[in-house]
Amino acid sequence: MTSAFISKRVFVEGHVEPACIVVQDGIIQNIIRGEDFERFDGNSFSQVIDFGTLLLMPGLVDSHVHVNEPGRSEWEGYITATKAAAAGGITTIIDMPLNSIPSTTTLAALEKKVLSARDKCYVDVGFWGGIVPGNEDELLQMLSAGVMGFKCFLIHSGVDDFPAVSRKDLESAFKILQGISVVVLFHAEVDCGCADGKSKDAPEKYATFLETRSEEMEIEAIKMVCEFCIMYSVQCHIVHLSAASALPYIINAKKMGAPLTVETCHHYLSLDAESIPNKATEFKCCPPIREKVNQNALWDALKNGHIDMVVSDHSPCTPNLKLLEYGDFLKAWGGIASVQFGLSLFWTGAEGRGFTLADTVRLLCENTAKLANLEHRKGAIKIGYDADFVIWDPEASFKVTADSIHHRNKITPYLGKELKGVVHMTVVRGSPVFENGRLLTKPTGRFLLNEKTLPETWKSRFNCSVSFTGSNQQRILTIRRQV
Repeated sequence: MTSAFISKRVFVEGHVEPACIVVQDGIIQNIIRGEDFERFDGNSFSQVIDFGTLLLMPGLVDSHVHVNEPGRSEWEGYITATKAAAAGGITTIIDMPLNSIPSTTTLAALEKKVLSARDKCYVDVGFWGGIVPGNEDELLQMLSAGVMGFKCFLIHSGVDDFPAVSRKDLESAFKILQGISVVVLFHAEVDCGCADGKSKDAPEKYATFLETRSEEMEIEAIKMVCEFCIMYSVQCHIVHLSAASALPYIINAKKMGAPLTVETCHHYLSLDAESIPNKATEFKCCPPIREKVNQNALWDALKNGHIDMVVSDHSPCTPNLKLLEYGDFLKAWGGIASVQFGLSLFWTGAEGRGFTLADTVRLLCENTAKLANLEHRKGAIKIGYDADFVIWDPEASFKVTADSIHHRNKITPYLGKELKGVVHMTVVRGSPVFENGRLLTKPTGRFLLNEKTLPETWKSRFNCSVSFTGSNQQRILTIRRQV
């Protein structure tokens, strides 16, 4: 079946214009525009969907999502996480190696995660592996099995089954990964004793928690990341940068040729420390939300190209772990649930600061796809790419309500907030999966595996048939249970 997706506003090749996107078998076959669009005749297509003046642009790629299944599916699971992603115009997520049980730090754990996600995903899903002390012998196995790269922590992760790495652990891992096309992601905070002696007498106050996660913790960690990145020439990526004061070290490392990229998150761009009420632990995350002046500096860094992308770091938990009744910022779980609202959060803050749709696509689609080695098929509207689209109204507004949230637990600091940018439809590989507040299909998302090698043993381990499409750089793996 050949489908035509039409709008008077299609973002293609850096600007907006009337166009028709021709899709067959989930792939963009043609882009009709200009005089050819004026002569467009829909009779030759099996299906024509005309969106009028709604904006059609590439589906978002969120490269930082914690799904938590298997093991902590009461926190979040693939069904609810990918529903929420689809509702927010996200067509691809890359799942972090924690807080599932087991963490994705071995090939066996990766297999369990993939099996757990099978037949549950409304959008396409890829997987990060993890680096922890002592698992260096697992890294190449996980890489050959398809993980997009590896994440590590330089401080306690919040869960004991994903311990932090030392310099020695990093040296062991980087010696193995040197010369391989792979990215290592860093939670860039270290325990530098900065919080010693700080008062902790008022745990219900956000300022008390903020004192325990100083900017110096990020600065010292980022210095280490830059050192390893330059020393080993292994691509490094700093996740969820919150401290703008660390930017000079990042800028200098890039000038020196370090293969370094950086992300920040919607909560750092949308929320500020001065506005967080006492006991409002739904605002707690690590690194923390900082002051307004810091937020403005992060926006400036995005504008100047020093920060490469914006992601959700969707990190939900069950309500009891947020300790909402007590409002204890020091003991509550640190993580913010927001995967559904990333596009609207970004657009609400960005438009008034002079950011364009081209900036939005670059920061939320193109660069996140590139980080996950998906830039040849995701994050843009081009012939040969997956037909992944979000159709939305940048001028319309909505209020975040609990009944509109699709992720499992409805705790989020955005409840009641008015946001600009309403998602009308999300299309994954040519199939509409979300429209005007409701899911349209059963889960049909595919697994995206970084194609280094794909061992034949996957077939027997998963008791499944394996098929894949794509170039020799990337395979899209479809696992179907054998009957």
